[in-house]
Parts: sequence; C-alpha cells; structure tokens
Amino acid sequence: MSVLPSYAVGVGRWTASDSLRAIPLLPRNAALGLLHGYRATISHTYGDVCKYYPSCTAYSVAAVQQYGAVVGSAMTAARLARCHPWAKGGVDDVPLRENFRHDITPQGFVVPGSTGKD
Repeated sequence: MSVLPSYAVGVGRWTASDSLRAIPLLPRNAALGLLHGYRATISHTYGDVCKYYPSCTAYSVAAVQQYGAVVGSAMTAARLARCHPWAKGGVDDVPLRENFRHDITPQGFVVPGSTGKD
C-alpha cells in the first residue's frame, strides 16, 4: 500500500460542536471509509504496480476528500481509464480546490473547517 500524499492528511479534529455541520460530509466520509478499508486489505495483494504517483487508490482518497463522493468517484473512474499497459505514467496529482473549506484529519477523513470564531 502506498503512502498518501501529504495533501491528503492533515491536523483537523472533529469536535462534538461540529456535529450538525458534519452531516453533509457523511457521504464523503463513508466513501473514504470504504477506500481506507480497501487500501488496508485488498490493495496489499497487488503491491506497488501503479505507473502513476500517487497510486490509484491514493488518488481516489484525495479526489473524494477534495471534491466529494460523486465527483471524486468520477475523477477516479477517469484515472482508472488512463491506466493501461501503454500509459506513460508519471505524477498525476489531484487538482486541489482553492476554496476547500474543510479540514482533513490525520486519518484522512474530512471534518468541518474552523469558523474563525474563538
């Protein structure tokens, strides 16, 4: 299993006061939970055979974090379509959103961003 790129892990923390603001993030985090499970179990059987960096599963994690479950899944499908025996490979990072308003935990899940109110 390849390591997630540095932009796919963070220092965000979930707090109980963020519960209502976290409800829209449930589909995104459910998809991330499935991806983390896949990376921890099935992905090991393949080893590091990906021509691209980050690996397809690490790309998928970052895409779902940045764009949500639906768009991130579509980006992952496009990435998988680019992966074939004749592909050149190389670095293929997920384009980061400029207006990404959430935080990412050290485990790779998405939590509501800070509101700036202290």
